[in-house]
Amino acid sequence: MIPAGYMAKHVKGRPATIDAPPVVDVYSVSSCISEDFADFINFWKHNGFWLFDSPGIINDLARTHGIDLAGTKLFYYEVAENEFAGSWRKFEPEHSFETQVLPPAIKHLEGFDIASFYAGSSPECSPLSCNAVAGEVFVNEHCLLTSEDEAVQLIESEKFEHVEPGPYRIFAVYSVGDLWPPGV
Repeated sequence: MIPAGYMAKHVKGRPATIDAPPVVDVYSVSSCISEDFADFINFWKHNGFWLFDSPGIINDLARTHGIDLAGTKLFYYEVAENEFAGSWRKFEPEHSFETQVLPPAIKHLEGFDIASFYAGSSPECSPLSCNAVAGEVFVNEHCLLTSEDEAVQLIESEKFEHVEPGPYRIFAVYSVGDLWPPGV
């Protein structure tokens, strides 16, 4: 897994569309259900994975642009080095953005997510949560898979035939930041 970056998110509870009793909330890397802290793209401070190299960058953006981080949860992501588009292939972060991810000193693995990258830039949709595939497979309380191997098997199965188009990338989702948001 490759360090991909950080995102502060407004975590939402399980939507009615997900018929998976263990799911309490959605920790997906996509912003379809649990939204990012802001519409950050136009600030041009993200890295080549369309995430942030450090929590400090998110904090600086929030302070500079008057964005309230209260109620957000900070996540750190790592991404598998191959994506699936009919077959597995290597991919790299967008080269026009510097990517210098500062890994956290302490992180807690919450599970693994799968995101579509049809446009090739930022995480688009998570078939687990956005397309309710979580109702057909075992997921944890955060609507995530428990291993990278499970994610690989699921992507290669027929479960993704009628969901958002790929390519698909696998992310390890970590919670970080016991003192997040800053100033609390």
